[in-house]
Amino acid sequence: MDNKKLDKVLSAIIEKKKELETIDYNDPRYDEAEDALHELEDDFVDEFGDYMEEKLQEVHDRICPDTDVLSPTAYIGKGVIVDLEKFPGKEARLLINGNPTSIVLAVRDKQEILWKAD
Repeated sequence: MDNKKLDKVLSAIIEKKKELETIDYNDPRYDEAEDALHELEDDFVDEFGDYMEEKLQEVHDRICPDTDVLSPTAYIGKGVIVDLEKFPGKEARLLINGNPTSIVLAVRDKQEILWKAD
């Protein structure tokens, strides 16, 4: 696995998502930015999707086995809400972060790295 390339592609998606959040939906640039994001996400899934899905499954099996694994792109940015017995009544999210690529559990203001690319 080329972890440098994985991190580079992931960082590009994160930056494009941030850019998209700053553009109003009615702005003519929105569609162009959204299309660019979808292209980046498609490339990410084509090249790293199976690998990241395997890592996400390992994390899910360990901490939230009752929550289905989604497409890896769903975890980039704001992440995916998961059910954890360890934190009842609290919103817990799994995220894929970059620099270095990692899967993180976020509960309120705390984050815990559950997996990190070597």
